Amino acid sequence: MELLFVVLGGAIIGLAGRYLLPHRHTHGSVLIPAVGVVSASVLWVALTWAGLRWNGGWIWWITLLGTALVVALTDVVVGRLRTAGDDRMLHQLTKGAVAR
Repeated sequence: MELLFVVLGGAIIGLAGRYLLPHRHTHGSVLIPAVGVVSASVLWVALTWAGLRWNGGWIWWITLLGTALVVALTDVVVGRLRTAGDDRMLHQLTKGAVAR
């Protein structure tokens, strides 16, 4: 049951990241929320395997803050890579073009 709440928390953090972080125009509308869901789930399971109790506060704090960090880093990295790739492609396509 707790994993359901963790997935919901990851989705909410991902949606917040989607609309609050600066590179939203460089990736699809579901990428960052999906990263939030996956990272929250993986963190929760890893921390459970590491021995943290599901009814303790630390597992929740680590999972949700870790998810926010992963979402922010993913948005920044994907945004920068995508912008650089788009600029390279634009440069290649316009090489030798004559403006009229």
